Amino acid sequence: MNKKKCLAVALGLLLCAGLAGCGDSSKKADAPKASKEKVVTTTEVATQGQKKDWKIAVVVKDSSNGWFARMDQGVKQYAADTGINAYQKGPASTDAAQQVQVIQDVINQGINALCVVPVDPAACDPVLKEARDKGIVVITHEGSSCKNVDYDLEAFNNAGYGAFIMDKLQESMGGKGVYTTMVAHLTNASQNEWANGAVAQQQSKYAGLQLLDNPKRVESDNNSEKAYQVAKEVMKSHPEVKGFVGTSSMDTPGVARAINELGLKGKTFVVGTGMPNECRSLIKDGSLSYITLWDPAEAGYAMCVMARQILEGKKITDGTDLGLKSYNKLIQSKENPTLFMGAGWIAINKDNVDNYNF
Repeated sequence: MNKKKCLAVALGLLLCAGLAGCGDSSKKADAPKASKEKVVTTTEVATQGQKKDWKIAVVVKDSSNGWFARMDQGVKQYAADTGINAYQKGPASTDAAQQVQVIQDVINQGINALCVVPVDPAACDPVLKEARDKGIVVITHEGSSCKNVDYDLEAFNNAGYGAFIMDKLQESMGGKGVYTTMVAHLTNASQNEWANGAVAQQQSKYAGLQLLDNPKRVESDNNSEKAYQVAKEVMKSHPEVKGFVGTSSMDTPGVARAINELGLKGKTFVVGTGMPNECRSLIKDGSLSYITLWDPAEAGYAMCVMARQILEGKKITDGTDLGLKSYNKLIQSKENPTLFMGAGWIAINKDNVDNYNF
């Protein structure tokens, strides 16, 4: 009996020690997870508000796209930081009709605010009007041509971002050569404004560069494989092309693959919007000289902040602070009073790509 009792006591002590060890291990494991989820740095302005029972839906172009997976992290962090029911939805692929259906579904779910990154602004406008008619606050991002909105929030001045892309492309091309532009769709408002801004910058500052006469602009359908195929066709048909302006985050990696496959690394260049993790190897091997971008997680978070401010009766004006570094002093467009811009563009190359993990 004594031996059995001793054994029982020993086992009990071991079990307690084991449970204590699991508890400690759990606490240690939780800490990095929490810090990992904080993808957006904010000030207290971002989380200020009177009520917590608002419902904010964010509808993106494509729920399977890595860009919007990053945006979803920002939306989820906003929900965690504030206790507000904010969530993201999107179609399974970049399709305007499917996105309209998703929007239709969420506006019938008792939401207070709707934030949309439109595939096709014109296609979205009727359902956005329906949302506003129901008293829902409507905010767009990459949708400056949408009419039925309270506000459109951009990470920056679109023409200025296009000029920034061109500055990096001409640097890569050595200041001379023929280039063309690529967008996801010719109907995409923001991406075409970026491409137009790039062309305007070239025409005003870089006489050594020339826009390809035909095609001046090609479409990737927001698909890396399509961008790859289209870029190969352009380079085979027009061997004089030495540069591409990419606007969709799928353009740059697709074009870079084509450049690599055709043995044109160091001779033909692409600069444009991209995701660091998707483009890292292409940047490091020289197929891709620069990617330009803003942080979609910040954009998703910022839309939610703006939505709450409007719901609580705050007026959005020139200089409004949303409590995020890239959106701490909004600039109101003089031409379009519903358009507000931050200052969030960055350029990434082989020297700093490892500083970004998304």
